[in-house]
Amino acid sequence: MSLTKAKIVEAISKQTGYPKNKSSEMVEIILEHIKKSLESVEDVLISGFVKFRVREKKERRGRIPATGEDMMVAPLRVLRFTCSERLRNRANG
Repeated sequence: MSLTKAKIVEAISKQTGYPKNKSSEMVEIILEHIKKSLESVEDVLISGFVKFRVREKKERRGRIPATGEDMMVAPLRVLRFTCSERLRNRANG
């Protein structure tokens, strides 16, 4: 089962005693701030958890698998993340 935004909101509400609508607002503010930073091509580091990086990929040659035709793939941005060593160790027991 996946951890969803709704479950995060519920957990925050239970731990803090804030109403769910206030907890939901806090989660949305945090996520929106992260999104804006990534849109601005800024790294996002949450110490002890994860680092998000936006990488620019240059234009490159590609191939259409169905036809085998060569083409140029437009430049694009990709999102990469690296989990912290502490999180990796916890995940691996």
